[in-house]
Amino acid sequence: MVSKEYLIDLLKQNGVFLEGDFTLSSGKKSNYYINMKKAITDPEILSTISKLITEKINVEEIDKVAGPALGAVPIATAVSLESKLPLLMIRKEKKGYGTSKLIEGELNEGDSVIVVEDVSTTGGSLLKAIKAIQENGGNVKRAFVVVDRQEGAIDEFKKEGIELEPLICVNEFFE
Repeated sequence: MVSKEYLIDLLKQNGVFLEGDFTLSSGKKSNYYINMKKAITDPEILSTISKLITEKINVEEIDKVAGPALGAVPIATAVSLESKLPLLMIRKEKKGYGTSKLIEGELNEGDSVIVVEDVSTTGGSLLKAIKAIQENGGNVKRAFVVVDRQEGAIDEFKKEGIELEPLICVNEFFE
């Protein structure tokens, strides 16, 4: 039986939560860093994350699971394997060769899609991925993040009419 508490313990045991001086992808400075790249390369952590997310969705109502490159792709892949839902990978930008697609995988008009992310601060990168899905005919109503830094992402998603559901909020590391 997986639980949020088990996931927190795994993340703590694997040194995912670091203290020091860091610059985040949003450009913000922080005195802590959540090293989710380390976490998502660990099979037990990845399996636990995928089970927790899959428990929260009704696979009968969802057509696809998506994750933006790079950090969310292993999470989306694990959720795809756990839930048996097809996978979409969202590039940061279109590649200039081959098919030049922003979205890899088959997104059909009207598909219901859940998106996943490793860490959210402001939610900007995940919202960009969601807009790409919406602009290509997909419907995103729910988004999951492993760790929310509690710095405004949930409110930004509410403004867009999408619920951002963290598995863990950063304050839970301090409990």
